[in-house]
Amino acid sequence: MPTESPRAVPASGALLLCRAEPDSVALAAQLLRRHMRLLPAGEEWSVLVPEDRPWLHGEEPVDRVLTGWATALAVGASWPVLALWWDEDRSGYALASGFRRPVGYVWLANGTPAGEDEAMRTFAARLGLDPVLDMESLDALTKPDPEADARARLRGLLAVLTRVGAALPDGLAPGESADRLSAVARARPQAREIEWAGWRQTVRAELDVVDGGRLAQWLPWSGTPRSRALTAAQMAVGLPLTAYGLRRRAAGWSAAGALLLAHGALGLAYDLAHPRD
Repeated sequence: MPTESPRAVPASGALLLCRAEPDSVALAAQLLRRHMRLLPAGEEWSVLVPEDRPWLHGEEPVDRVLTGWATALAVGASWPVLALWWDEDRSGYALASGFRRPVGYVWLANGTPAGEDEAMRTFAARLGLDPVLDMESLDALTKPDPEADARARLRGLLAVLTRVGAALPDGLAPGESADRLSAVARARPQAREIEWAGWRQTVRAELDVVDGGRLAQWLPWSGTPRSRALTAAQMAVGLPLTAYGLRRRAAGWSAAGALLLAHGALGLAYDLAHPRD
């Protein structure tokens, strides 16, 4: 009796572009408690290549996971995070910055736009892109184009970002499978492994940042009059968000809530250790 041939796994993948140097990104990325590779990606940009890929096991869609991770990385930081994702049906992005609601856009596999034009305008404004020249290029990505599929749309988006210094390393391109992206990242000599080392080691590394005077790179408001209100808000939002993620089994939002709690706890500890007059 003939056996059914195994079905091919869709070539899905994802990247996280951070508008910050790798040293700053590494601290926040570790608190995601996910295995990733971190590489420089242009002038004052970094890219995270996920080694953990829950979307391949049916836990959550890739867009939802990546939006949660991007949100988690961006909270409390002075730099935005751009999640790029794709699967067999769609491709898209989500831009997270601070406490603001993430903004994103989606294209169907054949390149058909499936987002709102306003999202592109918000995207351009939050990244400080040229409101005329860059916006013209972004507008083109929202118009029908029979020659451009969804992966080509993402490549067009990245072409616009080169004007603000972003440049993905060779081989890390939209449309590649997650396994291929991981292999390329591991082969890069400047790649840094990001892996959860446990709370004790992580807190020790955070305190080294504080003692070394580099806290402003990661928690830019610590030591200012805004800091206690901000840390209280982070913890107030982080607790229910973590509970929501755990209840819905949403890995991305659980990570966002946990990172908010960690940011708030570290900021509070810094303020208590460095009282202001």
